[in-house]
Amino acid sequence: MQRATPETWYRVQRLADGVTLIDEPFIKPYWRCNVWHVRGRDRDLLVDSGMGVVSLREQVPLVSEKPLLAVASHSHYDHIGGHHEFPQRLIHAAEAPLLADPDRKAVLADPSVTDAIFERLPPLPFSAATYGVKAAPATRLLAEGDVLDLGDRAFEVLHTPGHSPGGIALFERASGILFSGDIVYDGPLSEDCYHSDAADYLASMRRLLALPVTVVHGGHFPSYGGARHRQLIEDWLRTKGA
Repeated sequence: MQRATPETWYRVQRLADGVTLIDEPFIKPYWRCNVWHVRGRDRDLLVDSGMGVVSLREQVPLVSEKPLLAVASHSHYDHIGGHHEFPQRLIHAAEAPLLADPDRKAVLADPSVTDAIFERLPPLPFSAATYGVKAAPATRLLAEGDVLDLGDRAFEVLHTPGHSPGGIALFERASGILFSGDIVYDGPLSEDCYHSDAADYLASMRRLLALPVTVVHGGHFPSYGGARHRQLIEDWLRTKGA
């Protein structure tokens, strides 16, 4: 299979409201994580960091323009691979041990990462057989109700377990923007990870349904508006008989 170059590994798309989508277009859509960058007056916010197979800081200068809070929505390999590159690393306390010691099985790299998830392989020396996430111990532990202050913007931490025990979403009440991580997005949801919990998933979805959301930027697949957000969750709840 052909390999990509470091210069072509990331794709950058500037959206509205100071939000930029950074993704890895040579990863097939189901496995491709959305990396979100948010501009703030005093500091910026990064939600997740991709697989870490190419340096995010070297190839996307945007992430180094200001002091930056690198938040992990949860601890799976496709969301925390680049966290070691940033000095301020934030994650919910329930999954901080995995950020500090990202065992291949525990962060789902084994068995998820194979050549089959790529349209083009990452540059050498990447090998699926030896791929692993670098340790990036948290510098701040997050909990329900914490606020991430960017100076002119504030994002509230919502603990949304279900996909994983320490999953979080970030909600900006002033704009209605929700960064949902992997608890909900417009595509096939993953509810059967080794540390997923059905009861927690149900409670988190009911909670997110009640939010006054205007736009959702999920951990995977395209963003969508408030009406689609409510439809997705209501449809999901019906499938659960809830």
